Amino acid sequence: MIFNKLLPNTVFHRSQISQRTSQSGFTLLELLVVVSIIGILIALIAAGFSTAQSRGRDARRRGDIKSMQSGFEQYYAVNNGSYNTCVLMATAAYLPAGLPLDPQTGTAYSCTGSATTYCTCGLMEGGSGGNASNSTCTFVSGASGTYFCAQALQ
Repeated sequence: MIFNKLLPNTVFHRSQISQRTSQSGFTLLELLVVVSIIGILIALIAAGFSTAQSRGRDARRRGDIKSMQSGFEQYYAVNNGSYNTCVLMATAAYLPAGLPLDPQTGTAYSCTGSATTYCTCGLMEGGSGGNASNSTCTFVSGASGTYFCAQALQ
């Protein structure tokens, strides 16, 4: 045999050679375990990313509502202590970009206004973290509401 010439003190049999060559690579079970672990990791990362996006949109809603409140209060100060409808108060001087839109739906926030008061609300995505229980400025204690609202400060 050719193997005996290369290594004279070692005797190789056909069964030993075939055993060594058939054991290379991974088994199907090993591949399934690795693929399932990778799948679980991807699922965990995707869930965390989705939660982070939701929190980011909720933070933007709070910021938008506070900006509207600030603009409406400026309108009140300039217009002799009187509010108006939300659309009329959202002029270039007070809200230069106009009334902001919900970052997820692209629709306008709930907003009502009169000469004496206003109420503007946005539905929180996480189901909590707001300060109101509905879009008519019914405020609740803590951060257990499903809406974040702002009303007239004067």
